[in-house]
Amino acid sequence: MESEVLAALWATDDALTPAEIHAEIGGGLAYNTVHTILKRLYDKGLVLRDVDGRRGAYRPAKNAAELTAEAMHQALDRGPDPIAALQQFVTGLSPREEEALRDLLGGNGS
Repeated sequence: MESEVLAALWATDDALTPAEIHAEIGGGLAYNTVHTILKRLYDKGLVLRDVDGRRGAYRPAKNAAELTAEAMHQALDRGPDPIAALQQFVTGLSPREEEALRDLLGGNGS
């Protein structure tokens, strides 16, 4: 559920109110549930709250790529052998992902 709320926030450059987020993600979640999710995301530091009069609007604290990279770093830090985990991860990359990684590391594979 948190990912649905974050996806709605990432889809716009504007801060959204709980009501706007509720409308964006459809009727699958109750309004109160959306509000609770936003509070949890705020407590985790994943969203920022902009106060606009009496209603609050929310925006993501990090973009999707930053959040994913942070999760990857945390996963590597949890294991006993981060290098082995990284090697396992890299062997599972698609050709496109491998090419992007090579470009990022400054080598073109030639």
